[in-house]
Amino acid sequence: MGMTDPIADMLTRLRNANRVRFKSVDVILSQVNLNIAKVLKKTGYIGGYDVKKNERGCDVLRIYLKYPDTKSAIITDIQRVSKPGRRVYVGSNDIPKVLNGYGVAVISTSKGVITDKEARELKVGGEIICNVW
Repeated sequence: MGMTDPIADMLTRLRNANRVRFKSVDVILSQVNLNIAKVLKKTGYIGGYDVKKNERGCDVLRIYLKYPDTKSAIITDIQRVSKPGRRVYVGSNDIPKVLNGYGVAVISTSKGVITDKEARELKVGGEIICNVW
């Protein structure tokens, strides 16, 4: 049986692995998950990512988390905004700021999966996938 929301599964795995301070976490490989990982890497929230084979021979996306010291984590929280039951779309003028600019909104646009700051610069709207801070 297929998964209903692979993006929410990825974000939950990241959130849980971050809380117990894992070095890496494996998530389902999809084009959207890969693009979200690229945005998180570019903004500095994760250390990196690789495409690996798991023990069954399927491709998985391995995300490497990063921590500045032993007490804190880079990702404070990560929340899914647009869900399969309720999609959230915004125009280029209505893109919200996450924590007054301290966080990042990941947006799926016609130019690809980009951050809220890039969407404002390119003047494109789209679907808000998640907020990270």
